[in-house]
Amino acid sequence: MRPYVIVNVAVSADGKLSTRERRQVKISGKEDFDRVDEIKAGCDAIMVGIGTVLADDPSLTIKSADRIAERVRNGKPEHPVRIVVDSQARTPPDAKILHKGPGLRIIAVSLAAPEENISALKNHAEIIQAGEVTVDLPVLLTKLAEKGIKRLMVEGGGTLIWGMLSAGLVDELTMFVGNIIIGGKDAPTLADGTGYVLESDFPVLERMDVIPMEEGVLIHWKVRK
Repeated sequence: MRPYVIVNVAVSADGKLSTRERRQVKISGKEDFDRVDEIKAGCDAIMVGIGTVLADDPSLTIKSADRIAERVRNGKPEHPVRIVVDSQARTPPDAKILHKGPGLRIIAVSLAAPEENISALKNHAEIIQAGEVTVDLPVLLTKLAEKGIKRLMVEGGGTLIWGMLSAGLVDELTMFVGNIIIGGKDAPTLADGTGYVLESDFPVLERMDVIPMEEGVLIHWKVRK
């Protein structure tokens, strides 16, 4: 038993999430931001990796007051649970994700995370341990399901998305493809990590929709099981 998982990304025309220095780049605009906000509002939790937190310092809050009000009317918290996959508990205690907006935060760590790092985060977030050296994603998702999280949005980065895909934990992928080329063999992509060797291991996607948006295109995929 695990949550239904939606991966959402914005990539350049050459499939990059950001520059080789992990510097955030504006790939999409207001229309796509509003689309992402709508997905967030429909989810129980939003998850990112520690690399995204260190590079971008996101808050992962819902921006639309109307969507927040609708969640409250439906008996939900203002914002989804915000989750960081952070094997060594490196999340800065002053990170926006821990302070901006009300609601539960979860830091997922491994058993190898330094205790002093965990102690610094306990005042701001619930700590879930899963995995010996790195976070065991299937175990983590089982624990999230036990907390009532049924619909989970994953916003990056490439290492976390690769981990989710390679473990067979992704159900949908929505990607905005922008009209810029970033380049660089070391620039992060949609799915970093070791990569597959055998074609038989490749996740196969079923195209659900393709929509021109702004100066790019939005592609909606479903992962074929």
